This record gives sequence, C-alpha cells and structure tokens, in this order.
Amino acid sequence: MMTELFLDTFDSELGKILLVTNGKALCALDFVDYESRMTKLLQKRYGETWLMTPPSHDGFSQTLRQCLQAYLAGDNTSLDEIPVSLGGTPFQQQVWLGLRSIPFGSVITYSEFAGKLGKPTACRAVGMTNSLNPVAIVLPCHRVIGANGHLTGYAGGLERKRWLLQHEGVDLTPFKQPRSPHQLEILSMNL
Repeated sequence: MMTELFLDTFDSELGKILLVTNGKALCALDFVDYESRMTKLLQKRYGETWLMTPPSHDGFSQTLRQCLQAYLAGDNTSLDEIPVSLGGTPFQQQVWLGLRSIPFGSVITYSEFAGKLGKPTACRAVGMTNSLNPVAIVLPCHRVIGANGHLTGYAGGLERKRWLLQHEGVDLTPFKQPRSPHQLEILSMNL
C-alpha cells in the first residue's frame, strides 16, 4: 500500500528546504541537496510513498512556512509548537523530541544530552539517532556538538550547522574546526 504525503519547498538563506507533511504534522524537513537522504528515511518508515503538492487551501503548509520565516527572522519560539510525526523506535522518539528542550542559542554535547535524557552511557546511540533526525531545524539537532569541541555531524552539512548556530547567536570562537577537507568530509557523513 502506498502512503500519500505532501511535499512543499521553501526557499531560505540555507538553500531550498523540502517539507514533507501528512496534512496535520511535519514528517520530514531536509535540504534539496540531501533529498536522497530524506527519501531513504521516508521509504524506511513508510515503504512506498507518493509525494504530492499540497492543495492551495492547505492551511498547515502555510502555517509551517510562516513559522520557518519567523525563525529565520530571529523568532526563537516560532518552531516550538509545530506538530511532528516521527516514526522511529521509542528511544529515537525520546531523543528527537528531547532536542526541543535545548534552548535557542545554546549548545550541548552528545554526552550531556544523553545524561539529560536519563541515558548517560548512551552518547553514541544518541549521536546516531541524532544523525537520523527526520525533521531538521524544527527538532534542533544542530545544537548538539562533540565532546571535543568540534561541530560534528550535521545531516545538512557542517556549513549549515555553523550558519544555524550563528543565526541563533552562538559564539563559535571557542569551537574547534576540522583541520583538513578529509576530516570535514568524515564529520559530515551521516548515512
């Protein structure tokens, strides 16, 4: 059986963003240059999918666009109440929904985040789950950094992670940057 979902696009400072909804909740948010990643995650969750253009009267898509525009204009609460439909295991859902508890304009290490979730020894599992976040930006996985001070692993690319953190007012001066293009490539790989 094929699952019907709505695919909308949103032009932003970060490039074209893909928004997949079921008409009531956001199921996926990714960047156009990572569409294959998004498609793999949707297929894993739903099996065969049919992505349709949302109808012009779709109020949810319009509200979603307005919330994203407000976030990009500096509103630090506009994404907080967007309903999401995530799938995943109970642990994955705990991690993904837990991302909303990381305040706008701040960062936390994978280890600290695992502890905050009550799973202090699961920092690697938290990191892997974070890399599979189906709803980037809205569930702010960009706010999680490596214990070594690196801006590690963002499925939309480290430049976007850097941009999002700077947009939120995070001072990136103390964070270490990868030393070589090879390190940058390794750190940004997620699937």
